Amino acid sequence: MRASPTPLSSYHLHPLLGSFAAARRLHLRYPPPGNLGSDDHYQNNATKYWDKFYKRHQNKFFKDRHYLEKDWGAYFSDDHCGTSSTNGKVLLEVGCGAGNTMFPLVAVYPKLYVHACDFSPLAIELVKSNVDFRGDRVNAFVCDVANDDLSDKIKPSSVDVITLIFMLSAVSPNKMPLILQNLKKVLKPHGVVLVRDYAIGDFAQVKLRDRNQKISENFYVRRDGTCSFYFSEDFLSNLFSRAGFTTVDVNIYCKQIENRSRNVTMNRRWIRAIFSNFGCNVPDAGPI
Repeated sequence: MRASPTPLSSYHLHPLLGSFAAARRLHLRYPPPGNLGSDDHYQNNATKYWDKFYKRHQNKFFKDRHYLEKDWGAYFSDDHCGTSSTNGKVLLEVGCGAGNTMFPLVAVYPKLYVHACDFSPLAIELVKSNVDFRGDRVNAFVCDVANDDLSDKIKPSSVDVITLIFMLSAVSPNKMPLILQNLKKVLKPHGVVLVRDYAIGDFAQVKLRDRNQKISENFYVRRDGTCSFYFSEDFLSNLFSRAGFTTVDVNIYCKQIENRSRNVTMNRRWIRAIFSNFGCNVPDAGPI
């Protein structure tokens, strides 16, 4: 199912940029157009808002994402793209939160090694305090991927799979190209990026629009100060394409949820996508 196209910002990274640092300097020198006043306020205070979020909810807000094994299990297994590693795959989870994506995967794939980062120090504390945390399987660290060079924490071109699970929507669309350039520094030439996030027309977007909480096109702020962007297929595909990725699969899927106690029907819309770095013979992503 295709959503209505949303034009990507006219700003994009030059394909010949050789480093994340150079990309960030260009971004600061030539910022993309738009209403940057409100945008800057919420992005500059994002760590504070998300720390408050995790202080209030701890690890109770998000459910463990066991569906990732069903949807993308082939990408986390030891045999992918015709190669098999004795040490298993290396995964980078960006925006790991309290570990609701990471811990289910570590439990299912015993050879999987995970780098997990989040710009909220409290989120990383929650990960490290989890009873299932193992220092020999997980490297958890604080990192703002829009500003901090990932290659300072992770060996360049060493990661097989990167997951962005409801992470990219939390940052300004103006910073998304910088983040993708940063990810490419540590991703292997045949590596993949797996994305799951909010799609345009989602029930939550409609509520935020009706409350006049719009910052810019498809970008909103919630009452707690955290932000959310809503993606179309075209926007997401163009974003990754301009960063040098190949689109393997992208689709929007819908689910109608009824809250009978409140007599409310919610039309939820999410986007799921797979992008490869320079191309790869990728396995079947499986049914949604």
